[in-house]
Amino acid sequence: MDFFLFFLWVLSALTIPYVDAKYDYGRDVRRALQKRQSAQPAITTGAPRVNGTIPLRKEIREFQGYHEQWSLYILALDWMQFTSQDDPYSWYRMAGIHAAPFVDYGGVQALPDGGLNGYCTHVSNLFPTWHRPYLAYFEQVMYNIVQFIASLYPAGPRQIQFQQAAQTFRMPYWDWAAMPPSNQSLLPYSVGGEPDIVADGPNGEQLIANPLFTFTFKPLDPSVFPEFPTRLYNLFANNGNYSTWSNEAWIPDTSNNSYDSIESLHDTIHLAAGGDSGHMAIIAYSAFDPIFFLHHANVDRIFAMWQVLHNDSWVEPMAAVEPTRTISYGDSQNSSTNLTPFFVRDGQFWTSDMVRDHQVFNYTYSEVASKNRSEVITAINKLYTDFSAATMSIDPGRRRHLRREGFMNSTKSGMGHNKRTKGAIWNKGGSNVPFVNRIIKAGRYRDWVANIVVNKHAMDASFKVYLFLGRIPDEISTWGSSPGLAGSLGIFAGHMAGSGKQRRLITGTIPLTSTLINRVYDEKLQSLDSADAEAYLRNNLEIRVVASNGTVVEPSQVDGLKISIVSSYVKAAKSNAELASWGRAASHFDLYAP
Repeated sequence: MDFFLFFLWVLSALTIPYVDAKYDYGRDVRRALQKRQSAQPAITTGAPRVNGTIPLRKEIREFQGYHEQWSLYILALDWMQFTSQDDPYSWYRMAGIHAAPFVDYGGVQALPDGGLNGYCTHVSNLFPTWHRPYLAYFEQVMYNIVQFIASLYPAGPRQIQFQQAAQTFRMPYWDWAAMPPSNQSLLPYSVGGEPDIVADGPNGEQLIANPLFTFTFKPLDPSVFPEFPTRLYNLFANNGNYSTWSNEAWIPDTSNNSYDSIESLHDTIHLAAGGDSGHMAIIAYSAFDPIFFLHHANVDRIFAMWQVLHNDSWVEPMAAVEPTRTISYGDSQNSSTNLTPFFVRDGQFWTSDMVRDHQVFNYTYSEVASKNRSEVITAINKLYTDFSAATMSIDPGRRRHLRREGFMNSTKSGMGHNKRTKGAIWNKGGSNVPFVNRIIKAGRYRDWVANIVVNKHAMDASFKVYLFLGRIPDEISTWGSSPGLAGSLGIFAGHMAGSGKQRRLITGTIPLTSTLINRVYDEKLQSLDSADAEAYLRNNLEIRVVASNGTVVEPSQVDGLKISIVSSYVKAAKSNAELASWGRAASHFDLYAP
């Protein structure tokens, strides 16, 4: 199958699950909106402020509680997905800015060697900053559609309510690292639960194709992926250098405690959401999945939180590792590099320096609205320490995270089943002081990670690296929920023209501490001290690599792969107002080094 036909197949399988199930407004209203839209796409302003105030982007579960805004959001997504593909404001063209179908947008032409690339910057110090105007532009287009739809409601109280809701509309985000509410899965049911949804529109309630529906994990159990919050907490507390925090390009520095980055963690979420070969697991097609924008809005929120903590570190010059539509391999990228194709005004592009403050696009998040460092730290400790030892020594009366035994997982039918939280078995110990004292000694604990280096394009597609500390099930599909799984790393790659055959070393991390603490709790391991933990890891830690087609691949067949075991002493937090602090790294052994 040639590339173009394959792309059309992928797109049709995702964006329009039921072509006759769009919202019916009772009359042709699309022409009226087209007349109101800008004739110059890619001028990026973000949605406007409201009476001088900046509205919040809300977490999707909270956002669903605002009926009018939620309805307008669903209707706007539906509108974009059923808009003609030649319209610059259609889902097809907006998602296509990222990568496929590899066409110019807003008149921003590709370089002679960039025609088969998208505009997105991967493995790049511009990774967080490029996505900021992309999201703002997407939000701006959606905001304009929302305003128009709100104006279509019949005159009366409902019209007033929907128009008021439309004024403060901002796109939601999905916090994949936070423990979900009781009886809910990590992925909100509205996203992955049903292919149809009831939309409360101007022409009454109608059952339409759910524009958020994806054929991925349903539900995703957060106990299966304890590394999400652990890795995120470590990125906040243990990496204050923008160059290493922002992207996964290999920066050889033996003083690093961790090889992790927000881009590497972001990659793992892409593969968790997309499975082995779903749209989110393939760079070129990932933006066509609606969960892409929920995911990246959360990455932008994390970026904004990290900036409050480490506001003295910023973009430094770095050679481009991956080409884009307008950047060639080896080009110098810095804080004044154009973030194409997003214009500030005609003829001038946004740059990283210009988007350093996210509020320039008239949105914010509750954790950073005041830009108060103490408030951000408190939020991090509240949201992301369920699977971390960082706050184990906090007074038991205030350790809400250390008392949870488990939670209910929702299923497609809405029923549930009990499942203990993997990765946080010690939680049931609550105020088990003797156990805590085996982990925290003199206010410190030893944190263990597996640092990974690998060629991003080693397999010309995405793949996963798994580490096990126990029995490995025969059925690969069950590995994610296996009690013996220590963690996994997703390598987000594939179908990027001109780069698949080239060697791009990237880095990532699999945290091991929470799994080791479980072993201490189960009395299979004496402590986290080097003398105990290193021997345990040497004798028990095993590696598996799984290709995008679901087959196991020998590590020797994965170019550039190296896995080293590293530990650091960590000073545990004494209160929710402070973060744990890491000491220097100590290298122990190579789990795999060809």
